[in-house]
Amino acid sequence: QVQLLESGGGSAQAGGSMRLSCEVSGSIYNYYGGWFRQAPGKEREGVAVIFSGGYTYTYYSDSVKGRFTISKDSAKNTLYLRMNSLEPEDTAMYYCGAGAGRFMDWRQFPLRRDLFNYWGQGTQVTVSS
Repeated sequence: QVQLLESGGGSAQAGGSMRLSCEVSGSIYNYYGGWFRQAPGKEREGVAVIFSGGYTYTYYSDSVKGRFTISKDSAKNTLYLRMNSLEPEDTAMYYCGAGAGRFMDWRQFPLRRDLFNYWGQGTQVTVSS
């Protein structure tokens, strides 16, 4: 059974920073991982994704490019999302996802959420102006 456990959410002022963590456990190997977010009344959208295995590949949505950084500590099997220059529009529930088995599809559509098999429960991020 694969489990994803997010932590690190909370409240911040606009312009501030925050780091989210996602611990991945269970039988999943050579997976791609990522962070998605869902604001009230909106669909869940991809924010940043990563594959790390011999080489590292990352991809970001236009809305966070240059402000957010995704990384992975393979020894700890943990994904991170460093968020800088936070904006009120970043307020959302942030979910960690992991997927495997559809790598070629994922490389073409890295932010497509149906390519992710496993999800965490989410952590709330609130940014005030």
